[in-house]
Amino acid sequence: MSSQREPTITRDNLLQTPEQEHGSSRPRQFSPANVRKLGLTRKTRMRRDFREDENPEERERTHKELELKPLYKELLYTITHSMGKPSSAEVYTESQLHQYIQEAFPMTEAEHSSLTEWVYGTEPPVYCLMATVKEAKEILGKDISGFSDPYCLLTIMEDEEESRTRRSKAKPSKSIVKDVVSNDKIYQSEIKNQTLNPIWNETFILEFTDIAGASFHLEMWDKDEEVSLTQKLEDITTNLSSLKRIIKDAKKEKGTDDFLGKVVLKLQDLHCTEDNWYNLEPRTETYPNRGMCHLNLKFIHKARDETLSAGRSAYTNYCGILQQCVQARISKQKETAPWKGALCGEAQTLLEFYASQNDLSPFLQDLAKWVAYSKLYQRLEVDSSVLFQQLTSVEYHWHQQELPRQQKQELGDSLHGFLQYGLCLVAKYRDIFPPTPSATPKLHTLLRILVQICKTQAFQKLNPAEFELLNEVSDAVETGTEEWFTIKKGLHQPMTKDVAEIVSALSRLIGEVQEDIKHNKDAWNRVFLSAVQVDVFTVVYKRFDSLLAKEVRKTLSLLEGQMEQAVANALFPVYLSLQAIHKDKAFLQTRGSLELTNFQEGFREALPYWLSRVFSLTQGRVERAVQVDQLQPLQSGAVPIKHSTSAVDLVACIQPICQLWEQLSWPDPEEAFMLMVKLTEDVCKIVVNYCHTLKERVRVLSKNSDPGSAINMLCVVVNDLEHLRSVLNQLPTQLNWAGLRVWTQNVIGQSQFHNTLPSQLEQAQSVLSREIRSALDTLGKKLNTDIETQVRSMSTRRRIPSKSTEDAAAPLMRYLEQEMQYMNENLVQENFNSLLTPLWNNSVKILYQVATQHPQQEGLVVFCQRLLYTLQCLQQCFHAEGNGLPLKTLHSDEYMVLKAHLTHNSLSSLQLIEKFLERKIQEQNVNTSEKYGAVTLLASYSRSDQRLRVEVLNAVNLLPMDSNGLSDPFVQLCLEPKHVFHEVEPRCTRIKSCDLNPLFEEAFDFMVSLDQCRAPGACLVLTVLDHDTLMTDDFEGEAFLALKGLPGAAREMTGDGLGSQPEVTPAQIRLPLLHPKHNEDSILTLLESRRGEQEAQDYVRKRRQREKQSQERI
Repeated sequence: MSSQREPTITRDNLLQTPEQEHGSSRPRQFSPANVRKLGLTRKTRMRRDFREDENPEERERTHKELELKPLYKELLYTITHSMGKPSSAEVYTESQLHQYIQEAFPMTEAEHSSLTEWVYGTEPPVYCLMATVKEAKEILGKDISGFSDPYCLLTIMEDEEESRTRRSKAKPSKSIVKDVVSNDKIYQSEIKNQTLNPIWNETFILEFTDIAGASFHLEMWDKDEEVSLTQKLEDITTNLSSLKRIIKDAKKEKGTDDFLGKVVLKLQDLHCTEDNWYNLEPRTETYPNRGMCHLNLKFIHKARDETLSAGRSAYTNYCGILQQCVQARISKQKETAPWKGALCGEAQTLLEFYASQNDLSPFLQDLAKWVAYSKLYQRLEVDSSVLFQQLTSVEYHWHQQELPRQQKQELGDSLHGFLQYGLCLVAKYRDIFPPTPSATPKLHTLLRILVQICKTQAFQKLNPAEFELLNEVSDAVETGTEEWFTIKKGLHQPMTKDVAEIVSALSRLIGEVQEDIKHNKDAWNRVFLSAVQVDVFTVVYKRFDSLLAKEVRKTLSLLEGQMEQAVANALFPVYLSLQAIHKDKAFLQTRGSLELTNFQEGFREALPYWLSRVFSLTQGRVERAVQVDQLQPLQSGAVPIKHSTSAVDLVACIQPICQLWEQLSWPDPEEAFMLMVKLTEDVCKIVVNYCHTLKERVRVLSKNSDPGSAINMLCVVVNDLEHLRSVLNQLPTQLNWAGLRVWTQNVIGQSQFHNTLPSQLEQAQSVLSREIRSALDTLGKKLNTDIETQVRSMSTRRRIPSKSTEDAAAPLMRYLEQEMQYMNENLVQENFNSLLTPLWNNSVKILYQVATQHPQQEGLVVFCQRLLYTLQCLQQCFHAEGNGLPLKTLHSDEYMVLKAHLTHNSLSSLQLIEKFLERKIQEQNVNTSEKYGAVTLLASYSRSDQRLRVEVLNAVNLLPMDSNGLSDPFVQLCLEPKHVFHEVEPRCTRIKSCDLNPLFEEAFDFMVSLDQCRAPGACLVLTVLDHDTLMTDDFEGEAFLALKGLPGAAREMTGDGLGSQPEVTPAQIRLPLLHPKHNEDSILTLLESRRGEQEAQDYVRKRRQREKQSQERI
């Protein structure tokens, strides 16, 4: 708070005594309202002051003679006639105290000696001990009722009386004060009837001559009144526990008081002020616990020499001494931290002695400290705890003690003056308390002090006029804000009448206001709210709103008809600052009409200039970025960046356009939509121009480049365009189209909105997509041609027997690995994936064409095996362990057809038959329809004797094949494939005549090995036929049962020993009958094409016969 203090401090103006301050000028008043409210109850009191024409040396000498020397003599007198010990732990000698006051009240040695000799010649005071008997507790009950009627006797015994008392103690006596000290030196308190906890609060002044050897005596007695025998008998009947006291009372002399206890204190052991509870001591060992007595003891002077400081009260002298001690302390303080109110030990001792000797109450002492410290606060940095402590003390004493009229007036003036001074500081809080971590706590402290003052009963009593601190602080802040604005406006006045200079001056002024509003919102508002509940941000904002609106209207009126690019450019910072200030209205606690609400309307004429400028600047930056671009991928950090510098620069160049939308925040929704259309159009133009400029740059750089470098540059161009496309995709989010749609839904139709903005973006994206496809097509053409050449080279007749499958596919894989690695390194992932998909589809297409165009059947299996191996390698290459194309993309319909074709053509005829049977088994497993009936059987395999046992139980729901509507069914059992079960003959059940649900219950054993049962396609084929005597048997249906899943043949069983196998439980199986479809199976078609293999032809012929007998239609 050093900035709030006066720069010069002298001895005569640092602190002033109450008489000196009454004539001093008040702090400057900042508001008529404050003069009206605070001035109603305060009247200026004049004093005689030093003449202004006196020179400093004469003024210093006069001050010393009239002010310092009287105080100096008072302190010398206090030291000489000091009594008691100070409250501080350290005790100072008389010489130490003399040395201190000689330094604090700057006196020469000669002056000190002269004044000391003068004080020694003055009349000594009357030494007194002011004793206040406050209360006692838990004293003895001496009366029959169990209570006492206590009173106290007080006196001071000096050396002679103490000696006489000790000589007379041959026989113990309970009475000391009454027997030794004369009655005129004994002081008696009131008698408190029937209590064990009496309260007196009586003060006595006891004089003595010498503190050495003197002691303070207090005796507490129970007053004994004469009571009739009748009354005592009544007490006996009502309280039998008092019988012992009555018997004892009968023995003693009538009218003799009972001794309750005593307190004896040596004066030289006491502090100058004591306030303690003391134990009541007994005369003998009986009843040692006699309770306690609360005493307040203070050494005071009576009849002090009045020539020490003639005409000055003790309170005035105390104020002067305090101020001089504080000044001496601060002058010696070396650190820059605020003064925390601590005085040196000598000063505290002297102030304590002086206050005690002159019987200054704690209220007057705290009042003097408040007055002194509050004035010191106005000149130096004083810790707030000092003022808070004194305010609390003054408020406490206000309820306990009445102040003299003069001191009341002084307290009222002090509180009034500090409030007025504090409000002056509040008005200038910007300059005095800047928004720094060290300054804002000081402002908070000042406001808390002002609040504390207004809460005190003393202020409310001494300043009865209506005073609302919240309103006063608000008025001070508002007045200070207007003064601050006026000063800043004067500092930023334009030097000429040039339009651009006028706008620039306004911009600087608004910038200052914007920064001040920010500080009020972020720093000062918390301070004012927490301290005085004043929303300083709202007060300041509303005042600035009015002041700025006036200045902006004035400036814009001067620009009518003079708008040009330079002026518009100068207005843009003004607009941005006003926009930022206007957004801060969201933090206002109280809403109302603001003059800056529609400030944007004044800048409508400059808006086209701003849009034109940002577009031209962006377009120029983009063109310069492309001109210096070498179309080389950026390498930055561990992850390489695959696009070039111009793509990065373009994104950075577009950002100002997006930022312009946020900066403008145009309030009119319809105009805001048109503004968005214009900004989007500009971005799209810049993107399209960038594409054309980049293509021209590729053409220029490719003229003298080798093909590899040209392809590399083309890859970078594709990456640049892809990067730009991702940026365009984010444009609706960056420009917040969704928020704009909600805002403009009442003025812009949905169809108009979506037909305008998205269409602009789609056009730009279509240009990018077209350019990217063109570049990728150029890259893909060379790859597709090379892949086709490599694949067709594997189909030549002369290479089939000369190379293995791996060797035949190796050239193609080496080529693809090299090219893929090159493309992966030079294309971003999006473009690399975009290139991979057409390459994969084209590779599958080439393989299919080559596979289906093989001219001869001879060598087809070997060739298809090579192509199948090649297809598998291509899949691994394009998938790249999950880093390339996903499997879902790779496994297209064309791929599945090609794979099935190559797989089947790569197999032998026997393998194809096995594959066919596996397919039929799968068809059997998924079929649940019993459209043609079903057959039920029990089946199991015994490993011990290698026997397959099948028991045909029955058939149900068979088709009627005879004219009578019935059938003569039987079941044929055959193990297939034949090349696996070539020695096993088919078996048949008996014929069941005229029955559609025949019951067979016939068992059949087939001697086959476990390996045969687990062979690929191994199954039991059950064919149900209708027996005809003269014609071929009719086909009822067939079923396929896989052998490897039967009990005993399944792989879950372990062990090969014949005796170690557990007995197998046959499985009952119900198999729906199937009818094959006509010419549907591709495996049969393939087998049919292999005309040179008799076994294949026989099997196909058999299956075709079944198809002819089938009732299933495609």
